[in-house]
Amino acid sequence: MKKVFNLFDLKQKVNYKNEVLSGLTVALALVPEAIAFALIAGLSPLTGLYAAFSIGLVTSILGGRPGMISGATGAVAVIYVGMITLIRQANPEITVDEITQYIFATVILAGIIQIIVGLLRLGKFIRLVPQPVMFGFVNGLAIVIFMAQLSSFKVDVKDPYGNNKKEIVATDQVLSVNEESYVVSSETGALAYNLINDTLFNYETGEAKLWINDGQVYDIEKETVKYAYEKGSFFNIDVTGEKKEWLDSEAMWLMISLVLLSMLIIWGLPKITKYVPSALAAIIIVSAIVIGFGIDTKTVGDIASIQGGFPTPALPDIPFTWDTFVLIFPYALIVAGVGLIESLLTLNLIDEITQTRGSGNKECVAQGTANIASGFFLGMGGCAMIGQSLINISSGARARLSGIVASLGLLSFILWGAPIIEQLPMAALVGVMVMVSIGTFEWASLKVFGKMPWTDVIVMIVVTLVTVFLHNLALAVLIGVIISALAFAWENALRIRARKHIDENGSKHYEIYGPLFFGSVSVFNDKFDVQGDPEDVIIDFSESKVVDMSAIEALNALTERYQKAGKKVHLRHLSPDCQKLLRDADKIVEVNVMEDPTYHVAADNV
Repeated sequence: MKKVFNLFDLKQKVNYKNEVLSGLTVALALVPEAIAFALIAGLSPLTGLYAAFSIGLVTSILGGRPGMISGATGAVAVIYVGMITLIRQANPEITVDEITQYIFATVILAGIIQIIVGLLRLGKFIRLVPQPVMFGFVNGLAIVIFMAQLSSFKVDVKDPYGNNKKEIVATDQVLSVNEESYVVSSETGALAYNLINDTLFNYETGEAKLWINDGQVYDIEKETVKYAYEKGSFFNIDVTGEKKEWLDSEAMWLMISLVLLSMLIIWGLPKITKYVPSALAAIIIVSAIVIGFGIDTKTVGDIASIQGGFPTPALPDIPFTWDTFVLIFPYALIVAGVGLIESLLTLNLIDEITQTRGSGNKECVAQGTANIASGFFLGMGGCAMIGQSLINISSGARARLSGIVASLGLLSFILWGAPIIEQLPMAALVGVMVMVSIGTFEWASLKVFGKMPWTDVIVMIVVTLVTVFLHNLALAVLIGVIISALAFAWENALRIRARKHIDENGSKHYEIYGPLFFGSVSVFNDKFDVQGDPEDVIIDFSESKVVDMSAIEALNALTERYQKAGKKVHLRHLSPDCQKLLRDADKIVEVNVMEDPTYHVAADNV
């Protein structure tokens, strides 16, 4: 516990220039992603920005890995989509503000779970994640980061009311048009509307209520899409996002040119000087060109406004009932799990890059504290951000100061700097993130592709694909670990061997090599000749380890076979836990207590 509160290493040499400049670079890179992730979840852009500020600040101070950046992330944002859908199904009239309160409560509960994980010192188990899973995780995230930038090459499609047009999916049919152009209920056949020139008039009052445009049916009063329409049928809908289309050719080439210029600066500047972080220089230079020459290109302000006040802390405005807990707990558990997995894997990656070691348990506590703060300060929660962390590290930051500067810088943008930040061209920030994705991808994993065991190749590919297509990091890592564990079990099942000899007393010795566990039990049983062995048999486990209950059961079954044949078995060099389990069989089994190796997982101090 003592190290939880050991915030700063006073012996560490801090390059204040690098820390401040890196922090400012990260702050700029946080803006578009925080906005985008909030919109993915169907929340206000400020919800993502407040989360990036509060989580980034708390984890920078309390976290287990100096230099690592945390904020609002896509991995967490996509979890809320299912939760929001469930809430809307239960209460169709609920407002976005009311839904947001449930999100805040979920984030706070997730933070509590994460703190419990840290205090129970469970963060150390992330070190059991195999390297192929790490390769798949990193490569998948690199692809996700790259694909996320493609949205900057698209523009919103407007509906007839000037609002962003929704992407919809038709579900169940509710209305249909009959031969007389009346719209009737698909369930009861009752007359509902009169259809005239794509406008639906209430059958009883004659009032215009709905109208059809491009396959979508709009509520005239609310100016929102209500149904999907196809070939005379009306369907309920699920809104999956906002409709976008690619930039026109001129705007596209301009965007690509500016992105390439940003990438060129990031690649080339370090070869000339490292005085200024190349990512920050790229943002400044490209922005100066765009603003100075009045170039018409997509800017941060085209995504959303970032103007806001200081977030006022408040308890979530929800009913504190058992039903509410049952609703939010499963999602809080997923948010906590996904957040910790992504954070701890990012911590491992930064450890490798910097050749230092962070504290996983301390990071768990920090992430939990940060999410609790985020929930109270109107944020959507989040976790470590691999892209921004790599920007920070590659810019020379190694201390906590850079993360603190990034968080406070982001807050200053929200409070005072919105008019300036909203003028920044997206091309500059996209160039930075594309270079991050290129640097994140483990190109070395492709070089050793043909030299890796086929099981490791499968694990790496599966984790990458699940990360890219499902955006479910927890599931990707879980699948990777399971496949790796099964492959390990299969390989070790084939490694168990038995060396046999008969001593001068006529006793037959079986010296077992390799672990005895559920996977190797069958091979282990085949090593013994119960009928042909002498009356006294000694099984030596000095070069083996009895691992699980399946192995214990196999030993019991083997001794019973020898007993039925009128023979006695002596088991030697068993570990203390196995001796305890076999103590009830002492009439059949003689346990010779000898020193057995004890294995520990490398501990990680909180």
